[in-house]
Amino acid sequence: MKYTFVVAAAAFCLFISCKKSSSSASTNQTVINVDKSKFLSVGLAESISIVSRTLSNGTTADCYKIVTKSTPTDHNMGPWCPTNITDDASKGGIWLEGGKVYDVDGAFVKNLATFYKDTTWKMYNTTTGVITKTKTLADCQAAANPNVGVAYKNYCVECLPSYVSTLTQTIYIPITPVKLSSPVSFGNGPMSAGPTIRGIAFNGVLFDPPAPTSIILGAYTLAPFDDAGGHINLNAGYHYHAATGMSTKITQADGHAAMIGYALDGFGIYERLSAAGTEYTDLDVSRGHYDSTRGYHYHVDKAGANNFINSLAGAYAN
Repeated sequence: MKYTFVVAAAAFCLFISCKKSSSSASTNQTVINVDKSKFLSVGLAESISIVSRTLSNGTTADCYKIVTKSTPTDHNMGPWCPTNITDDASKGGIWLEGGKVYDVDGAFVKNLATFYKDTTWKMYNTTTGVITKTKTLADCQAAANPNVGVAYKNYCVECLPSYVSTLTQTIYIPITPVKLSSPVSFGNGPMSAGPTIRGIAFNGVLFDPPAPTSIILGAYTLAPFDDAGGHINLNAGYHYHAATGMSTKITQADGHAAMIGYALDGFGIYERLSAAGTEYTDLDVSRGHYDSTRGYHYHVDKAGANNFINSLAGAYAN
């Protein structure tokens, strides 16, 4: 089903650094190990293996090494940018703004000046209605970066899967999650003290940090997400900025929200709403809570928030 929301583009690279935290005593709570059989092997570049890694709390633990092609096999990628201002929602992706998701159809592109209250926006030919968008790898390289020049002002940025067909990403996830006494904040770039990626979906696509929409919009570009909440960056490949319900999910027998992947610390990530459509009101600052069936686990933020979870409750692998 088509969403009426928006997600923006350009992604951050995967730089994961160390931050010390003390472990929390939880001997009376259920701890659920990561289940590697839940991943779709067709989306991975190699079989999941076990390696010993130092965790962010200073301990050493067995971790799953996951090398992913970042290419979903459970849903299509794209479209992102429509071609003409007459195109309907099926020809474009979505955009996230103000906590809402908007269809990037032709009308949305046509009305950008009104939407953002800025007459500088004009991303289409007023005679033909053709939308100005990137068409080549060189266009993608030039337009999908924080220092985009005036040559790509008023462009819809659409990087294609063929540009990153050989790219792989490697992450390490503790097999047995280790809950900490205080959460680990996410980093905000390569030189920051915390990890940037949030986790990984069962199809191997990474849950990335919020898209830098202010930078994208500041250059008068638009980098839509597809209906699955994903788009392509030349460094990160295809990745998600929002959970819209299109990737593989594992339903729960008790009506709890479906599971969609794992966070970087090994705790499960679940959809925002229960099977009955209710929201969980007892989530902690990381957007997690505990039950005896699933142990500690997270629930993602609403798609329009350009966010998954707020922090890591557990130790992550360096």
